[in-house]
Amino acid sequence: MGPRSRHQLAVKLAERGVPEESATAVLDRFEEVQLIDDAEFARMWVRSRSATRSLARSALKRELAEKGVDPALAEDALAQVSDDDERDAARELIHRKMRQGVDLSDRSARDKEVRRLVSMLARKGYAPGLAFALVKDALDGQDTAFG
Repeated sequence: MGPRSRHQLAVKLAERGVPEESATAVLDRFEEVQLIDDAEFARMWVRSRSATRSLARSALKRELAEKGVDPALAEDALAQVSDDDERDAARELIHRKMRQGVDLSDRSARDKEVRRLVSMLARKGYAPGLAFALVKDALDGQDTAFG
């Protein structure tokens, strides 16, 4: 079991039938002795998920909200990921997921590849405008590299 937010632990204690007053007392004590630190949890979560899953800040923000992390703490943690970091991660994803051998001169095949790659980026939380621009740039680079 990895690190958990205070909210996640509170939910787990409630599921196990621990009275709310007792759970609050235990969680307060855990925070006091720094066994629970939602700010550190959020920073670690952002570092880990942005590196391993190449998630955009919007997806990371949504995940932190689901884990009950305070929005201000989430914003502080998300500040670790710059616009350039996000673009670089998206470019890397595109290059990893681009299919080799696709005839980009065939309009239908190119459109299909664009939709596939933009959809993949959208699932990872990237904004549509950014996704389309980066995919277009990557495919244009493929055109010149293979054309």
